[in-house]
Amino acid sequence: MADLRLVSTRKCQLKPLVEGALSNELRLLEAGIRRTEQRLLEFEEKYHLGTQEFISRYENDKMEETTNFDEWIGEFRLLTRLREKADTLRGIRFAN
Repeated sequence: MADLRLVSTRKCQLKPLVEGALSNELRLLEAGIRRTEQRLLEFEEKYHLGTQEFISRYENDKMEETTNFDEWIGEFRLLTRLREKADTLRGIRFAN
């Protein structure tokens, strides 16, 4: 577990400001997740292949390299990172 302490030279309450910023960031991440999931679905429908199966075949050199496949892999990796960031934000709790 990581701790973070914020100190401000201003007299305003930091907690509501930080909570709002974190909430907004989470909304943006969730929107990105939905867009990326939609993009993956488009690839799956186009190639009649699930993303996990595609990744497995690609990593085992059973798929040729194409620009579309590079984009598909990029979207998959992006989704992984977005989900990790969103999960991290969801796990943040304020001590006081």
